[in-house]
Amino acid sequence: MRGFTKRQQVRFVSDDAECAAWHYAGDNGACVVMAAGFGVTKEPGTDRFAARFQEAGFSVLAFDHRGFGDSGGGPRQVVRMREQLADWNAAIAHAATLPGVNPDRIAAWGFSLAGGHIIRVAADHPSLAAAVAQTPTVDGVATTLSAGRYQRPTAALRLLGRAVRDAVGGRVGRPPVLVPLAGEPGTVSALTTPDGKQGPRALDPDGRYPEWQMAVAARSTLILGGYRPVRQASRVRCPLLVVAGDSDRSAPPKAAIRTAERAPRGELVRLKGGHYAPFLDEHEKVVSAELEFLRRHLLDEDAQAEATAAEPGMV
Repeated sequence: MRGFTKRQQVRFVSDDAECAAWHYAGDNGACVVMAAGFGVTKEPGTDRFAARFQEAGFSVLAFDHRGFGDSGGGPRQVVRMREQLADWNAAIAHAATLPGVNPDRIAAWGFSLAGGHIIRVAADHPSLAAAVAQTPTVDGVATTLSAGRYQRPTAALRLLGRAVRDAVGGRVGRPPVLVPLAGEPGTVSALTTPDGKQGPRALDPDGRYPEWQMAVAARSTLILGGYRPVRQASRVRCPLLVVAGDSDRSAPPKAAIRTAERAPRGELVRLKGGHYAPFLDEHEKVVSAELEFLRRHLLDEDAQAEATAAEPGMV
């Protein structure tokens, strides 16, 4: 087992903004580009997985989308799909320039909304060696319908009204009106699903990320319903691993499973839990599956054999 190496903060340009990222240096020539989902920054969303990938020899570039975390750009806490996809393009381009990284051995990894982005990114980057979509938001219609089942009508109307006012205000330069990422049914929150409320416990159980702002601009909720990267699954030519939670109420599993089925080289891992199962009880299962997938598609046979021999308990 390789020892854990410290990471370095780096920055790269995406259009007129600058994105912040952690670079974990590896030694096997392959790199995993990572980002988290709707309002989740790189530290709570990727730290645990990035450390395990680096420990296995992979370089990692884990970044914040513009307007979130340590990245530049504004207005803050506003999800804009086109801009986030542009950030992914810039991140992949930057990863190819990192020391020791073979540009032909780059994979993309995304969780939740970023897992949906992965489908679009992989479809547009046939040169990617592999892609991992973890409990991905791939069908905004299914996500919106599922979320609606766990919200009270009056609270849903209040959220809609706040989102519309925020969108109108944004057009005239007013600062974003924020709503919590998750909350109890009846509260004005982006999500009130049963597993959506597990976010803090799953991603920041010991409170080590006090800088993570667990809120998003209300206007961001208006664009989710029309975002359907599942439609691009048939265009993904690289190997694609989809991790789906059978009890996921925040990103319904049927859409994720359909994505894996439509992708020409799709693979599927199903979990018993919900949206945050990969960070909770199913963590070791998911890490093992993702590492096996990455080794198989990013490393040559000799490197795969060496990596397998380095696993605990192997001789």
